[in-house]
Amino acid sequence: MISILDYDMANLRSVQKGFEHVGVAARIISRPEEVEAAEKLVLPGVGAFADAVRTLRERELVGPILRHIERGRPLLGICLGLQMLFDVGYEDGEHRGLGVLKGKVVRFDVDSTKGLKVPHMGWNQLAMRRPSPLLWGLEEGCGVYFVHSYHVEPTDDSVVATTTDYGGDFISSIWRENLMATQFHPEKSQKVGLAMLANFAAL
Repeated sequence: MISILDYDMANLRSVQKGFEHVGVAARIISRPEEVEAAEKLVLPGVGAFADAVRTLRERELVGPILRHIERGRPLLGICLGLQMLFDVGYEDGEHRGLGVLKGKVVRFDVDSTKGLKVPHMGWNQLAMRRPSPLLWGLEEGCGVYFVHSYHVEPTDDSVVATTTDYGGDFISSIWRENLMATQFHPEKSQKVGLAMLANFAAL
């Protein structure tokens, strides 16, 4: 059973439908005790870094999320769910993240004269750096769907699973043991994204 965490910051139903499309049962949860009991947890998210982390703290969800990871249970972060795993985010100031991974979340600095805009929105390709379990069976250069203005800069490059080029390489997914997270949206990435959801469910 896949558990998708609801903290009022994501399109939960599209993630749930993605899992259901590949024949995997997925439920939406919101309470700390449900996170504690989750076998495989998805931390999705859209919106502002500071608001999201504050909501997780107010609802006493941070501790259960950290314990889920510490126990070696699979966790998939999506978009903002990736960014919150890091130490600090710089959206509208400086804000403390969950501190699971060392590093920071910064705004894109791109050359607008080359037609690049922020947010980075639409389809782009993955360059494989490490064989994350999320990527099993997928080819170099496969396309996925992005919507984001900020990206992560890990202190430890060993967590990098894929990069993507948008006026320069940025980190598009990470992997460390039972922890996987993507800057893109697998649930919006058609066949490639559905394959990733199936890979996560198979762990």
